[in-house]
Amino acid sequence: MHRVIIPVDFSETSLNAARFASKMLAWNESVTVVLYHNYESESDYDISQFYLESLKREFHKNGVRQVRCEHEMGGDLIENIARLAHTIRATLILMGITGKSAVRQILFGSNTLKLIDKNLYPVMIIPPDAVYTSMERIAFATDFKNVEQSTPSQLIGSVLQLFNPELHIVHVSKEPGSALSGQMLAEKEKINTLFNGFNKLFSFIQGEDFYDALDRFVLEKKINVLVTVPKHPSNSSSLFRSSHTKKLAYHSHIPILAAHQ
Repeated sequence: MHRVIIPVDFSETSLNAARFASKMLAWNESVTVVLYHNYESESDYDISQFYLESLKREFHKNGVRQVRCEHEMGGDLIENIARLAHTIRATLILMGITGKSAVRQILFGSNTLKLIDKNLYPVMIIPPDAVYTSMERIAFATDFKNVEQSTPSQLIGSVLQLFNPELHIVHVSKEPGSALSGQMLAEKEKINTLFNGFNKLFSFIQGEDFYDALDRFVLEKKINVLVTVPKHPSNSSSLFRSSHTKKLAYHSHIPILAAHQ
């Protein structure tokens, strides 16, 4: 059984992400959704429970059979979610992000990035303008370097099992296309082994700008989710100031799946 945690603070950002998830996970009998809310004081308990139960009914209506609610008062939101993910051995945490709206929603968005920094479980980031269509095509961007050490294939694979998609493995290079080096061919074969059992398609594309090249690829191939692997905080003191993950999170119009190496 897969367990998917969806933290909500009932802002537009979090509700958009939750409703996206309700369509994404509809009629999937292998999934239990855990709706989580962290409230501030005892006076918020009743309203917290009311909103969670209302959202639970919405999930049921959209075809998500197994939904449970978790809520707790106080504590650090990121620590609380990380602890819950560990306790229930979550497959995935799903949250919204925005940088263009009210302060409350911006804070929720920044917590999404902090959760990726903290958490050892995959986090799916839902952009505010994301519209669910399907999960048929998922892309994984890689530099084809030390793939066995840098690719959390078990974590990514557990999410892929939810959807059984076509897995597009894409490499972006500034150099014009040419024959692959022996080293890249070896790394390609390692990735092929790491994701054994999934339907894989490899693409090697050229582009001066990494993000523009990925954008074109996503549009051309009609990709539904883009997978990225942020470096562990121990390897970078400014993880979200310069990482691809932060830029992708705010730049993308499709969900980003972040899984730590």
